Amino acid sequence: MTLRRLELAEMDAAARIHRAAFDQALPWLMGLHTHDEDRWFFRESVFRACEVWGAFDDAAMSGMIAFREGWIEQLYVLPAAQGHGVGTRLLRVARRAFASLQLWTFQRNAQAGGFYQSHGFVLVEQTDGARNEEKEPDALYRWTADRREEERRLEISACQPLADRRDRPYFAFNGDVDA
Repeated sequence: MTLRRLELAEMDAAARIHRAAFDQALPWLMGLHTHDEDRWFFRESVFRACEVWGAFDDAAMSGMIAFREGWIEQLYVLPAAQGHGVGTRLLRVARRAFASLQLWTFQRNAQAGGFYQSHGFVLVEQTDGARNEEKEPDALYRWTADRREEERRLEISACQPLADRRDRPYFAFNGDVDA
């Protein structure tokens, strides 16, 4: 598996992964947006606001993560690739960039909540969903690096600052980013 930063031209593929994983995990919300709306959202919003990375098995993208300072905005893995470490490896990329991260997920998506809790995220808030587009009860999770993780993160950030990476060559990892 290779992890690398995505380019604008790859946002359509990232949007397809989002839709496949979202619809599989939350079938009662299927059809909320069209494929064209998803593509627009990833190109015009996600790519502009976030650092977006993909996981690749051979040439095919199997997962993606979009994050910005303090937040994970998107993390999706194709249903067939779930349970094989793709999400864990993508999550490590964001965790190495920041000492603290938070994210929202839907309360009914127990698989996602369990995944985040197993990676050190703590549930800090639950809402009735009145503030989200889907009107679906959601949950806010937060992760903070321990001292060892913080030292590792600082070592990596000293190699290449996060700011303005879009204009620089991206990192590419083969296999586990801890290797």
